[in-house]
Amino acid sequence: MKNIISIIKNKYLLTVIGLSIWVIFFDKNDLKTELELRREVMQLEEERNYFAREIHSITSDIKELYTNPKTLEKFAREKYLMKRDNEEIFVIVNEEKQ
Repeated sequence: MKNIISIIKNKYLLTVIGLSIWVIFFDKNDLKTELELRREVMQLEEERNYFAREIHSITSDIKELYTNPKTLEKFAREKYLMKRDNEEIFVIVNEEKQ
């Protein structure tokens, strides 16, 4: 019992416990805020990686369009529904039933 009382009366231990509680719960950079910020950083890194892959993909598509006329024609036909004078285009639209 005396050991417990002497530990409780130790001012250094009380100071460390008090500061720990303050930093974990009441400081502006408390534990909850730090966890939220880490989660946000991870989400932003995932978005950055996604956009980097998209930029790389689009850049390679643009390079291919500038260098290959057949690819340019295919892109124009599919994306903008362009056609030659003697051709007809049929667009099939799948509608979802609700």
